[in-house]
Amino acid sequence: MSDLSAFPIASTFPAKHPERLQLYSFPTPNGIKVSAMLEEIGIPYEPHLVNILKNETWTPDFLALNPNGKIPAIIDPDGPGGKPLPLFESGAILVYLAEKSGKLMPDDPAGRYETMQWVFFQMGGLGPMFGQLGFFFKFAGAAYEDKRPLERYANESKRLMGVLEQRLDGRTWIMGDDYTIADIAIFPWVRTVKEFYQAGEVTGLDTSANVLAWLDRCMARSANQAALDIPKRA
Repeated sequence: MSDLSAFPIASTFPAKHPERLQLYSFPTPNGIKVSAMLEEIGIPYEPHLVNILKNETWTPDFLALNPNGKIPAIIDPDGPGGKPLPLFESGAILVYLAEKSGKLMPDDPAGRYETMQWVFFQMGGLGPMFGQLGFFFKFAGAAYEDKRPLERYANESKRLMGVLEQRLDGRTWIMGDDYTIADIAIFPWVRTVKEFYQAGEVTGLDTSANVLAWLDRCMARSANQAALDIPKRA
């Protein structure tokens, strides 16, 4: 039986199946990415709900796993060399799982790096900008009298949406004919803009036909539908 006792998080969230990959997450856009990836590749895993609404990522046990205090994070009991591997940052986890499973990443080096550049486009651009837009458009920031922050993030979000719209022109998926971790990285954030922030107009999503059609294709995948509620909220 796999031994996870070296990880403090295992005492907070005891594993029923310690031989499986352990997922510590919450169904936010970043959390959905990893759940969707795990559903796609079929590696056995055990999800644990880390309730960010109760600040459970700031406990000492969780910070020992991810000192940045963010979901998602994983422990793979069968990591490289057969040793347990703890890992945080959703983009890094996607790359790791793609390489571990041999799925959702091109085999040729050029295609691999091209795929990763779009994952990093999401990590460094879409995610941070869309997240800030959500704060100033939908949440507490919407009450700020100074609207310059909202304008800044709305304009940048609209520009980034345009980049994605252009990339998807004539393509089924981000990388063309093949669904990859680039699609998995990006779709939860676009879905959040549309469904949760309801910011389709200010981001240009409402008029981005290529992106909307691609999002529909993403959401038609059973793995992505399932991932919206993994880990299941209480």
